[in-house]
This record gives sequence, structure tokens and C-alpha cells, in this order.
Amino acid sequence: MRWMRWRTAMEQALYGADGGFYRRPEGPAGHFRTSVHASPQYAGAVTRLLTEVDAALGHPEELSLVDVGAGRGELLAGVLAAVDPELAGRLRPYAVELADRPAGVPERVVWTDRVPDGVSGLLFANEWLDNVPLDLAERDGDGGLRYVEVAPDGTERLGGPADRADADWAARWWPDGPRVELGGSRDAAWAGAVGALERGLAVAVDYSHALDRRPLLGTLTGFRNGREVHPVPDGSCDLTAHVALDSVAVPGVHSLWTTQREALHALGVHGARPPLALASSDPVAYLRALGGAGEGAELTDPAGLGGFGWLLQAVRMPVPESLAGRPGWQTLTP
Repeated sequence: MRWMRWRTAMEQALYGADGGFYRRPEGPAGHFRTSVHASPQYAGAVTRLLTEVDAALGHPEELSLVDVGAGRGELLAGVLAAVDPELAGRLRPYAVELADRPAGVPERVVWTDRVPDGVSGLLFANEWLDNVPLDLAERDGDGGLRYVEVAPDGTERLGGPADRADADWAARWWPDGPRVELGGSRDAAWAGAVGALERGLAVAVDYSHALDRRPLLGTLTGFRNGREVHPVPDGSCDLTAHVALDSVAVPGVHSLWTTQREALHALGVHGARPPLALASSDPVAYLRALGGAGEGAELTDPAGLGGFGWLLQAVRMPVPESLAGRPGWQTLTP
């Protein structure tokens, strides 16, 4: 039986050139539903945020929108359909994705496998970091941290001791519990994305947890055909683990960590039902508003999508207007 550490196994299973999950023709939407797929209001909120980033940057001649982990380009298509024509004329959209460019993506979208360097604008990563491969480790009977190795059928065993960098990461960011999801690879991936911005706002949206609420047994799981399944690194299912967003945050950058519910409320997405009187005066408008309220409620449900973490980091720019009043903004220290 072939054994490997989880990070290598995830890399091959998710992104391998021959049969990697994210290279399959049906794309992620064939297996699970994200906020992007739940409602066009999500793309509308991102459009509003993009407009405010443009204003905060002084309306530059070229404004970039970088969608990291773009899937099949659904979010970019939604924003391009909603954005003001004047801004659309200055907008440079990038889809960062390892899979090949799918049919139907607007021609103006730059499809690339890496975050573009030196751009100014909005970098938005919706459910990207949870799929950045990472190693798992467990504490043995002597308290030492050892890597978890996995076979192609999902069977696990303990491997060798964690190296110094991973042991130090665990000591700082995940000091308790028998099982650790080592987030150094996610920290490095996000630092690279934020570092690519000349000026702008970087936003990471994901399943997340904080230092005082780390899950004792970890969160690694699989998804296939809309169902949660045992994580098997054979390319047949998504492999995902929640993100330690407090660890990910790049020091020295003005930052806010909030929930999707709070962020979307600030950007105008709510789940309030329309007034009943509208049903009598304009039944069609009432039904339309009722459907929109249901979508808004799903996006902001604190027990569901609304519980996602949003990490916002403003790189050499003022905080966007809608989010400027949110409590918790701080410049992080190393």
C-alpha cells in the first residue's frame, strides 16, 4: 500500500493533471453549492464592494478584479453583468484557477493559473483556502507531533515527527487537541495573494475557526454529489478542511475578521420579508421580493452560509465605505 502525507495526497487528488477533482468537466458546482450558486445577490454584494474599492482607490484608469479559485467563472460572470458601464470599461477581470478555461466565460476575462502580480483593485477568494492542501498531524503518547500519512483508500497511520516549522506553527496556532490541521501552507498561499496587490482589498471567505475554538479532532472531510463523504484522496471527491483565518491574516495590514452575515448586511443583503401589503398592490413584485428575501436569508443564515468567516485586508488603501464602520478593524502585528 502506498502511503503519503496528506498535503501531497490532497495536491494529487484535487489538482493532479490526470483525474484531479478540480479538473473534472462538471466542476465544483456538480458536487456542492457555494454562496455564488445560492443567489445572484452574492455577486451583487461583491459588485457593490468592487465599486467602493474603486472609489477608495480614486477611480484608477484600470481596476482589477481577481477571483481566486474561480471555479467555472460564475462569480465573475455575475459581477460583469451587474457592474456599472463606466466602471466596466475600466475593469480588468482575472480568473485564477488550475482547471482549463471552460466554455461560456466572457472573452474579456483573463484565465490564469496564478495570481497576477502588481495589480490594483479587489482580490476575492471565495472558498479557496479550504482547498489549499495541508498536512495533518497527531500527538503521540509522548506528546510529540507526528505527521498523519494516508493511503489511496483513505486509511491513515502515523508517520514521522513534524519538522520544526510545522511544530512551531502548531505550538502557536493549534496548541490543544490530539489532531492538528497544519495551516502553514494556507498562510503562505494567502500571503502570496495579498503580496501580489499593489493597492487594493483582499478578501478571503471560508469555513473558519479561531484559536480559542479549534476543533479537537479537525475538520477534514469530503464532498461528492452534494453529500458529505469520508475523505478519500483518489480524485473522486472534494477534500476540504476549515481555515484558521487568524493564522492566515498577513501581519502589518489593516484587517477585519467578521462573519458573512455581518459583511453581507453591511453590503445591503438581508433576508427580511417584503411587506404583506405589497401582495395586494403588486402580487408579482411581492413574489419576486419574497424569493429575494429567501435567497438573502440563506446567504446570511448564521447556522449556514452566514457563519462563514470573512477576512478583509486593505493594502495601501482606505477601508471601503460600507465596511468602514464595522468594529474590529486593526493593523495586525507579527
